[in-house]
Amino acid sequence: MRRALFPGSFDPFHNGHREVVERASALFDEVVVAAMRNPQKASQLFSLDERMALIAAAVDDLENVRVVALSSLVVDLARAVDATVIVRGLRAVSDFEIELQMAQMNRTLSGVDTLFVPTSSEHSFLSSKLIREIAAYGGDVTSFVPVVVAKALDGRLGGRP
Repeated sequence: MRRALFPGSFDPFHNGHREVVERASALFDEVVVAAMRNPQKASQLFSLDERMALIAAAVDDLENVRVVALSSLVVDLARAVDATVIVRGLRAVSDFEIELQMAQMNRTLSGVDTLFVPTSSEHSFLSSKLIREIAAYGGDVTSFVPVVVAKALDGRLGGRP
């Protein structure tokens, strides 16, 4: 079985993430989406459990996708779930520099390769940070995120910073 691991903080999960999951699910027998708490990010809008539930709801139509929590190195989880590849989305050239460095480190640590999936132009400008900011000020994010995520954002932020 060819299994891919797609790790990220996904706070919140948006349509660019969804596109990467859809495309990976067409290439692999199984895609494991790993939600993580990123220690480099000061605060999280949604708890890890909330993010996992939102992701699961947003991809529930994809039969070969499952969602797990990540609390270790990505390469350790890749080994634990027997992933043959780590999937990473690329929005712009600026993403490539840091993603390449991480891919090289992950390969050196574990031998697991990284597959870069460029997002379509309709999702290339999306970032979780921008979506949180727009939602906090009452902006309409419904075209940027799955419906379940839009409802959660409205419930959490309700148009207030």
